[in-house]
Amino acid sequence: MKLFTIDEANSLLPTARRIVEAIAHAYRRVHSFREAARRAADCADLGGGFMPDGEKYIAALMKLAERTSELDALGVQIKDYERGLIDFPCMREGQVVLLCWQLGEGDHVEWWHDVDAGFAGREPL
Repeated sequence: MKLFTIDEANSLLPTARRIVEAIAHAYRRVHSFREAARRAADCADLGGGFMPDGEKYIAALMKLAERTSELDALGVQIKDYERGLIDFPCMREGQVVLLCWQLGEGDHVEWWHDVDAGFAGREPL
């Protein structure tokens, strides 16, 4: 696991933001196929399984996976695809914590939380 300083997280944030925006877009695209995919899965049990625009659904899934892999390769953890919530692991007072940022927030990471606390446990830096 890569550990970031606050400065490193802030330096990487513009790149991470672009990837997270693409992830959120891809997630919305995948989500738009949810009902059609569910119907196709239900029919698959009966020997069917055809899905209109199935190739577009697969392309959207692949884009989501590619973008998620890009973020993962940077050491950044995606926590919520829809909200664009990400964490940067960081050492704070001898303990690993998570620097927390989500789409719509500013140009700097301003929150952190314990690994087990999650978003609800966010505290200002």
